[in-house]
Amino acid sequence: MARPPVRERTSAVWTLPNIISTVRLAGVPLFLWLVIGPEADVWALVVLMVAGFSDWLDGYLARRLNQMSKLGEILDPVADRLYILAAVIGLLYRDIIPWWVAVILPLRDVFLWGLVPFLRTRGYSALPVHYLGKTATAALLYAFPLLFLGDGDGAVATLAQVFGWAFAIWGIGLYWWAGLLYAWQVRKLLADRDRRAPRLADG
Repeated sequence: MARPPVRERTSAVWTLPNIISTVRLAGVPLFLWLVIGPEADVWALVVLMVAGFSDWLDGYLARRLNQMSKLGEILDPVADRLYILAAVIGLLYRDIIPWWVAVILPLRDVFLWGLVPFLRTRGYSALPVHYLGKTATAALLYAFPLLFLGDGDGAVATLAQVFGWAFAIWGIGLYWWAGLLYAWQVRKLLADRDRRAPRLADG
C-alpha cells in the first residue's frame, strides 16, 4: 500500500496563510480598543468572528497549497492566545467576569511557557497541538461573544449570559485539562530522551 505523501514545511515567510495569520494578529488591539474604548460590542464581535474564520482559513490554505511553515505553527496559537487574553482583559474591565477567571486563564499559559526551556534542553521546539487544546480554545471563543452580548437587559441578554457561562466553564476546564496533558507529554518526552541517551552513548 502506498504511503500518503509527507507534507514538508516551507521555509518561506510571506506565504498566504502567514499573511492571513499576521492580519489576524493585527486585529487583536483593534478588538480590545472596541471593547474598552467606545464599547462597540457589535463591531468587536465582528472582528472576533472574522478572526475565527481566518483561523480556519489559514490552516486550510496551508494544507491545500502545501505552505505549512514553522512560522505559521507559531503565529496560529499565538494569535489564539492573544485573542483570549484581549477578551479576558475586556471582560474584566467591563466587570462582566470575576477577577479569578481573568487570572486562571493566563496562568495556564504561563504554566506552559515555563515548560518550554525544558523542551529546548532536549532538542524539542514545541509540542504538537492537541485536539483537546483546540476544543478548549473554540469553547472559550464561543463563550466570550456570548458574555459580551449578555452584558445588557432583556431575554436575549439573559439567554446569552447563560450559554456564555456554560461555554466558559467548559472552556476553562478543558483549557486546564489540555495544559496538564501537555505537561504530561513534556514529562514523557524528557523521560524517554533520558532513557535513550545512555544507549546512544554506548553505541
